[in-house]
This record gives sequence, structure tokens and C-alpha cells, in this order.
Amino acid sequence: MSGREKDERQTHSGIPVKVVYDYTDLIDFNPRQALGQPGSYPFTRGIHPDMYRGKLWTMRQYAGFGTAKETNRRFLYLLKQGQTGLSVAFDLPTQLGLDSDNPLARGEVGKVGVAIDTLEDMAILFQDIPLEKVSVSMTINATAAIILAMYLVLAKKKGIAWELLAGTIQNDILKEYVARGTYIFPPRPSLRLIVDTIAFCQQYIPRWNTMSISGYHIREAGATAVQELAFTLANAMTYVHQAIQAGLDPEKFVPRLSFFLASHNNFFEEIAKFRAARRIWAKITREKFGLKNPKAWKFRFHTQTSGSTLTAQEPENNVIRVTLQALAAVLGGTQSLHTNSRDEALALPSAESARLALRTQQIIAYETGIPDTADPLGGAYFLEKLTNQLEEKVWAEINKIENLGGMIKAIEAGYIQKQIQESAYNYQKKIEKKKQFIVGLNIFTPEKEKIHFELYHPPDELEKEQIARLAAYREQRTPQEVAQSLKALKQAAQGKDNLLPFIIQAIEAGATLGEITSSLKEVFGTYQENLV
Repeated sequence: MSGREKDERQTHSGIPVKVVYDYTDLIDFNPRQALGQPGSYPFTRGIHPDMYRGKLWTMRQYAGFGTAKETNRRFLYLLKQGQTGLSVAFDLPTQLGLDSDNPLARGEVGKVGVAIDTLEDMAILFQDIPLEKVSVSMTINATAAIILAMYLVLAKKKGIAWELLAGTIQNDILKEYVARGTYIFPPRPSLRLIVDTIAFCQQYIPRWNTMSISGYHIREAGATAVQELAFTLANAMTYVHQAIQAGLDPEKFVPRLSFFLASHNNFFEEIAKFRAARRIWAKITREKFGLKNPKAWKFRFHTQTSGSTLTAQEPENNVIRVTLQALAAVLGGTQSLHTNSRDEALALPSAESARLALRTQQIIAYETGIPDTADPLGGAYFLEKLTNQLEEKVWAEINKIENLGGMIKAIEAGYIQKQIQESAYNYQKKIEKKKQFIVGLNIFTPEKEKIHFELYHPPDELEKEQIARLAAYREQRTPQEVAQSLKALKQAAQGKDNLLPFIIQAIEAGATLGEITSSLKEVFGTYQENLV
């Protein structure tokens, strides 16, 4: 090229991007078979015939910090601003099954989410919120069964029938072992808790999504779009296999499984990823598992814009990044969406920043005309080719995992962890060598910078308040009832009974999240990562 370096472009997953695409890129592509219509198999164009024209995606802003009282105030504020669903962020001690007064929790109480130790905390968290009318998503995994049980006991105390409750519990432990680290028990007893939750919800809470199988945390740890999909779907297949082996009917429980994906900066790759995900899941459920229920074929997913793409430098730029990521999620057909706030690379979102993030969704929904037609980009040469290429790469990775013996064996062998680490390392090298530009970070960097908005930091006294309330809670309960309920839970854990009823009984007796977790640890043990 006359001494000039060849101009090669790629998506983040390494898929080459040509200068122009036309009909020749789709010669072997059967649009009627591969695309169909929105609302019909294989759902490439969306899971509903009219998509957002019939019902907009749920605007579900993720929130949680400090005490339950502080978070409840934010929930009520966001609902007043037009948010249509709640999404709870829990602090690290809650995620790890530690009460707030545990020495290991010191300095972390209420920092990255809300602290929930007791049923009283749960009641304060949802004070003045009609649980039978609001869909609630809870991002919790290792202690998911305990948090869900608290929510159910709260609903019962309020006189709300469980059949009326709608929402989602993330309950996806496998990704914790490879991408996030908030695990407690070894994989196999953790899977038992998940299957118990699925079975219990199927019987008593029919509107509840029993899992939100998450690619988000895998992607944020450094995976590519292809790896995000492949590892997420491989996890989902593992959960389905485990539940079937436990005697559950997949025609009934699979329709209540949902997914959680990230939306990053490579605009068209992200849209193609969402479309490919629907097509692959439809094939997995109908062809691999032989399911007959069309509801089981539908890939229903929540999207969150990418926290890892946000920068502390020129944080106003994050508003633009989030807008484009949200647009990709909507054009890709998401069922619910969280838009990150501009200040999340610096601090917890302020009320003002959270409102601006919500307004981003509302402007897309009500001002752009994008929701007026289903899959507006469907049929575009570049997008359809990219969707096909992503699908091929995802299937290749899924087949590789199956050849290793499945996801659990791939995790135990360190294969998944290694793939994510290598992708993260390679991407960081591209940034450092300026093969990947980040505006304000390694290109167009400002000489002087000043933040033009106020940052929020939870007051330090919130941790003391939480610990004091926990101590008062312990004082007013009957110790003998707590001890008996925990003893019954441990005995059940040693057998094969569903553990949810025993966890509910422990909560009704006044047991804390940490006490219930400790009781299960005595039977299940704790997981120690095998660092190869």
C-alpha cells in the first residue's frame, strides 16, 4: 500500500470489519429462516411481535448504598422520576454472607450497595413501596436464597400473596467463580441452593424470574463480546442440566430464566451480540434440550451499560458513552435497562447523576421514534453479517467448553478464568499502545480538569448506625427459637430436602443473614480458589 500500513479494522472480539458490505456478504444467508419476524422463532428480531410499540422496556435503575433507610429514599426518588422497576445493589458483606458487625465487614458496610442483615432491614428497604405492583430485581448470588426468603417473609407480613410478586433474583453463582469472586460455598452445594430456589419459586411464586444469568460481570472482568455470550450460555445450559437431574420439568422452569448482559462501546457489535444471543438460545432450548414450550425459547434479558468503559478523566464524557450504549441495547431489543451515571468511575451516583442517567432512557423512549418499529436495523448488510459471525464464534466456544466436560469442569480447570484474563490483558495493551482510543484518557487529554458537579459519598456514621440497629434486633428476639431454626436448617442441609422452607423459618425466628450463612458453611464448607 505504497509504504503505508494496511488499514485493518476489527470489532473488540477481533472480527474483521470491511469498508463496505453488500448483498454478496449474505449470499448463503436465508433471511426467512435465520431472521423470521419479531416474536417468532428464532427471535433474531426480538421476542415480541410489536416489541416496544406494545410495551417499552423496563427502566430499572440499579441503586443501593449505606443503610436500608438511605436506599429506600433513593428508590422513592427514582420512582417519582418515572423509573418503572427497582434494582437492588447489595454491599459486599451482604453478598458474602457477613453480618455488618463481623470484623471482616469492617470498612465495607454500605459502601458499594445496601447492607441487609435482618428482616427489619428488608422492611425498611421497601417501606412505602407496593411490592405487589413494582417489579424488583435483586443482584445477589451466593446469598440469593436468603435474600429472596427475607423478601417473601416481608411480603407475607404485609399480607401480600406470593403469587402477585414479580421480579428477578440473580442467583447465578458460576460466574462468581470466574469473574467476580463473591462466592461462599463450593460449586456443587451452591448449585443445590439454586435448584432449590428454582423449584420453590415454580411452586409458590410463578411470576418470579428465578435466575438472571449474567454475562455482565464476565464482560466487565475483561471478556470479549463473544466470550461474554459463550460463557453465559454455557452457564445457563449447566443450570438447566442440574435442574433436570433434580427432577424439575424444563418446560415449566426454563421460561422463568432470564439473562443479564453488558452494553459496551462498539456500537454495532453490541447490537449484533444481542440479536445473536436470542438466536443461539432459541436453538439451544429447542434443538439441544428439545423443549416444546415457545416461552422457553425466548431469550429475555436485562442490559446494563458498561461501568468498565467509564473514565474518571472528563467524567462528562461518560454521559455520551452511556447514551450510545443504551441506544445499542434498545436497538438490540433488551427487555429492561440500567443506564450508568456519569460519576461512577469516581463515587457512588449522586441523586442528580442518577436522574440524568434515567432521563437518558426516557429521551430514547419518548423523543427519538426508535420504539415505533420492531428491529429497525434488521436486514442491514453489515449488521446481519456481524450477527452471523458472532453466532459462529460463540458456537465454537460453547463446543470447546462441552469438549472439556462442561462449564463446571472448565471452571475447575481454570480454562474460563484464563480466557478472561488474557482478553483483559490484550485490551489493556491496546489502550497503552494507542491501538484502542479512549477519549480523554489516551487521546484528546485535557491539560487542566475540573469536575463540574458534586460527588456523593456515604457518611461514615452509616456503618455505626447499621451495627447498632443489628445489635438491637438481636436483643428483641427469642434465642431459643433462633437456635432451633438454625439447627433444623443444618439438618436439612445434610439431607436432600428443599432448603428454602427452612431458611424462611429461620428468618421468621429472627436469624440474621450471617447466622444462616454460617450454619450452611458448617455443612457445605467454603470454596477455596485453585490458583494454577
